[in-house]
Amino acid sequence: MTNAGRGDLLDLVERDRVHECDGYGPAGLCVRVVGVADLPTRVGRFQIVAFWNNRDAKEHVAMVHGDVMGAEEVPTRLHSECLTGDVMGSLRCDCRDQLLEGLRLIQSMERGILLYLRQEGRGIGLINKIRAYGLQDQGLDTVEANLALGFRDDERDYAVAAHMLQSLVVKSVRLITNNPNKISQLEQYGVKVAGRIPHVIPPNDYNKFYLATKAKRSGHYIDMEGKPHLAEQSDPVMVDGMDGPAEEDPAETDARGKPTGPA
Repeated sequence: MTNAGRGDLLDLVERDRVHECDGYGPAGLCVRVVGVADLPTRVGRFQIVAFWNNRDAKEHVAMVHGDVMGAEEVPTRLHSECLTGDVMGSLRCDCRDQLLEGLRLIQSMERGILLYLRQEGRGIGLINKIRAYGLQDQGLDTVEANLALGFRDDERDYAVAAHMLQSLVVKSVRLITNNPNKISQLEQYGVKVAGRIPHVIPPNDYNKFYLATKAKRSGHYIDMEGKPHLAEQSDPVMVDGMDGPAEEDPAETDARGKPTGPA
């Protein structure tokens, strides 16, 4: 990040000291930028931006690479906290791989943002996630386990992510995701999603069923047939041999995967 870019982010702390708004979503969630610092990582250097919010004590952060303020079509990844995967290296999910590969992808580009959201266990919390794992050990899939505990398939709310992007003065994003719900929620909260960048992580022997469940029951854009994925694949998932806009660059597709450039 340039010195000017870092200075711009630091300016947000002073700007937000007195920030108040009606908030986003049904809970009226409002966030403030409260801290900015350099953060060298194993995959490259970032600026880490800390956010306070008026709804709970959860502390969300943004990992920022390059100059994003006022920029359009900023590559953006929404990553929900996963202690067992991100920290413990669990093979039951693909969360740690998604986190690290997301950061590497952003580092390879001119600019980008990864929002690290404190929404453990798809929004049900760590204790309930471990309870859900116990039900999965007895044969339930991810969705069935959540429902058995009295939750929805996915309890995550991306209002906080929408406000964080607004606070960073991002004009539009290209979302790094396989999850259509992230796209629809951001758009619902007023974020312009200009395109989607697929984020495909190869499965392992322990998470194949979990990933298949996300594809079949939660509508994620994941191909579980073992066919090679094209870097430019979009919605619907494109694999070798399928008809479709396989020649399109991700930057030239909209959030639904439709080409936006000239025919």
